[in-house]
Formats: sequence, structure tokens, C-alpha cells
Amino acid sequence: MRPSLEAIGRFDPQRARMRFLEGFVPDDTVRLCADGQTVGFFVLKSRETHLFLDHLYFLPSYQGRGAGSVILQRLKDKAAKERLPIRLCALRGSRSNDFYKRNGFRLVAVEEFDNLYVWHPEGETR
Repeated sequence: MRPSLEAIGRFDPQRARMRFLEGFVPDDTVRLCADGQTVGFFVLKSRETHLFLDHLYFLPSYQGRGAGSVILQRLKDKAAKERLPIRLCALRGSRSNDFYKRNGFRLVAVEEFDNLYVWHPEGETR
């Protein structure tokens, strides 16, 4: 996240920490471990009409190795079982936009700083 925010002149460590802590719910947060260390985490929030992927981050050394796609597939399996779409926001200009598109998410809105994406089970387009 930091490199993407720095690229658009919006990285502020205090603001990033506050944004995360304001919405932090331990039960929604999953720590991802490999080789005995934390290598990433994700936050998935259940809503009445959808699942919201609030965060998905990996250490740089674990990016580009397929782990993110594996996690997304597991989340899509959960969403399909619950018959709910997954929604998320990605910072405009971030490499994560291509990652989400490659993994079947569709761009549905563009805001000042974020792109909003959705993935529907079974390719639904509601």
C-alpha cells in the first residue's frame, strides 16, 4: 500500500494506521503465515448484501508468487457458497487494480482516489 500511496503523494503513516485501526475487527481479520512468520493478512467484512474485502496485503517478498490469487479463490468460494458478491476498493494507480481484474473482478465505479470492484458468484452481473 505504501508505494501506491507515495506514488500519488498521499502516504501519511499516521493516517494509514488510523484508517486501519478505526475499522479493525479482530474476527474479520485473518493473518497469513508461511515459514513460521506473518507474510500478509486480509480483512473480510460480512454485510447483508455482500462481502467486503477491506484489506489484502502481502510482504513484498511474497507478492507475485500466486498466494494472493489462492486467497481470492478461497474468498470467492465462500462468497459463492453464501450467494453473495464480493466488493472492494483499490487505490487508483495501484498495481492491485490489474491483480483484481485478472482474478475476475469488474470495475464498477471510479472515485477521486479509489476504484471500486465487484465479483459476482457464477458470473452474475446484478
